[in-house]
Amino acid sequence: QVQLVESGGGLVQAGGSLRLSCAASGRTFSSGRMGWFRQVPGKEREFVAEVRGSLGILSYADSVKGRFTISRDNAKNSVYLQMNSLKPEDTAVYYCAAGSSLTYNYWGQGTLVTVSS
Repeated sequence: QVQLVESGGGLVQAGGSLRLSCAASGRTFSSGRMGWFRQVPGKEREFVAEVRGSLGILSYADSVKGRFTISRDNAKNSVYLQMNSLKPEDTAVYYCAAGSSLTYNYWGQGTLVTVSS
């Protein structure tokens, strides 16, 4: 059974930083994709960043480019999201996702990030 467990969320002031972690178990995703999404109540879940394929190709949403950095540790079967220069509009529940090269098959439970102004 595949499980994704996120950690690292919390409350931070605008301009601050947080680092989210996601540990996967049950299978490896070194040749697939791992990523982060976020959701605000009443809105659709939106893509934040991903790392995909054995080459580790990175993609980011325009809203986080230059502020967030995604990384993957294949030995630990984990993915991370370093979030810098946080803004109140980054407040959301952040979800870790993992899957094949074509789609996301697995989702974590989410971790809340709150950025105060």
